[in-house]
Amino acid sequence: MKTAVIYARYSCDNQTEQSIDGQLRVCEEYAQRNNILILNTYIDRAMTGTNDNRPDFQKMLKDSSRKEWNYVLVYKLDRFSRNKYETAIHKKTLRDNGVKVLSAMENIPDTPEGIILESLLEGMNQYYSAELAQKVSRGMKETRRKGLYQGGAVLYGYKIDGRKIVIDENDAEVVRYMYKQYANGVFVRDLIKDLTDKGILYKGKPFVKNSVYNILRNEKYSGVYKHGEEVIDNMYPQIVPTDIYEKVRMKVTNNKYGKKSVKIDFLLRQKLICGNCGQPMHGESGTTRNGTKIYYYKCNGRKKRINDCNKGMIRKEVIEDIVTKTAFEELSNPENMSYIVNELLQIQEMQLKENSVLKVLTKQQKQVETAINNMVNAVERGIITNATSKRLKELESQQELLERQILIERSKQAVQFKASDIREFYEKMLHEPKMLITYLIKQVVLYDDKIKIQFNSPIRISPDDESCRGFSFYSETIELITFKWANTKPYTQKTQIECYI
Repeated sequence: MKTAVIYARYSCDNQTEQSIDGQLRVCEEYAQRNNILILNTYIDRAMTGTNDNRPDFQKMLKDSSRKEWNYVLVYKLDRFSRNKYETAIHKKTLRDNGVKVLSAMENIPDTPEGIILESLLEGMNQYYSAELAQKVSRGMKETRRKGLYQGGAVLYGYKIDGRKIVIDENDAEVVRYMYKQYANGVFVRDLIKDLTDKGILYKGKPFVKNSVYNILRNEKYSGVYKHGEEVIDNMYPQIVPTDIYEKVRMKVTNNKYGKKSVKIDFLLRQKLICGNCGQPMHGESGTTRNGTKIYYYKCNGRKKRINDCNKGMIRKEVIEDIVTKTAFEELSNPENMSYIVNELLQIQEMQLKENSVLKVLTKQQKQVETAINNMVNAVERGIITNATSKRLKELESQQELLERQILIERSKQAVQFKASDIREFYEKMLHEPKMLITYLIKQVVLYDDKIKIQFNSPIRISPDDESCRGFSFYSETIELITFKWANTKPYTQKTQIECYI
């Protein structure tokens, strides 16, 4: 007697078990008519058929290697897959294991003509799915161009009137007040206290730092909404005048790493770490008794009393001079240079073989495609809600970004550095202290008795960054390459400096 397993699938969370029950019933009736014994069932719920990232589908393929059954029985071929290329691959896997796919609802004869019919059905399934996704995408784009609300959470200061976003004057007045106060120099913590004292709440709770900064950074309050590369100026009515918005935006950006460190170029900003508590050391300024302006780095943990760190301050020019001279000496050493070049060439070769970034992006792309197709299937069945529209819009934007990132990542694999390229680049950086620290140094850890310097490795290509000739940097710790002592103020004892690359 012939044996088979049933594979059933539905695509959308909004469908129910009735869809599965219907598929199983039709398949079981087909099996009875054709004297086929059903041994098992494999079911994927809320899974698209445009890719094979389906748990039970993969389990079914794996189980076929045991050669315990003759057929995979499906309601229709589109339940097996809506991707004709993957269909061909997986059918071959099954065929190699002595298993054939049967459709209960599509009478495909076991003849040469049946091969043509089956291929036609598979192509139509993929075409239908792709065409529907294109129509939905085009419809969403037209909705955006008309400035109509597409669903989702409503931004503070706005409300919905029909399908249009309009200003909620009560909350909008609070937004204007926040922008005006911040533009006039009021600190966020004082602004929060002021709003709390006035009894003004955000979603029923007092404002917090993140909610205030999210409002102060949101471009929609200036009347501009961006979706990918689209700029839409007819969706969000302007609440904050453009000049005030731009002034606030600049202040938020400049104050991100501390107001006092903005006017001076602290080369080790975001790179210098306190060895005692692990907090970053930020640039600060002060004035001596005789009026001289001085600049130094101070532990953020000690400054904000995050912990009980007692790390002392260090003058800007002292630590930057130590780091620059040490880096120059280490990278100028011919033996070290040869060692670096050889190690980086090996890393490059390994990474070209195992491009983890591309793998992650490709996996994310598959997940997004799965989610989009689930949404498309929902629209196909007439399930259109505000939440569905918003989610589909977000997924489309994410899909476009992933496609660009994958193209960039694949283009990087097409370019490989030679030993002369790496050597030339390092030699150029050695004569430009600012670029040396900016591009070659990842992190400097400052202890009371030693300094650890970790370098970056240029292995990747970044087409958009002309300042560093296409090199893109990230850390690759190879091993300890040097160990030396230095008698350098402000330390009274010998300072141990460890350099890693």
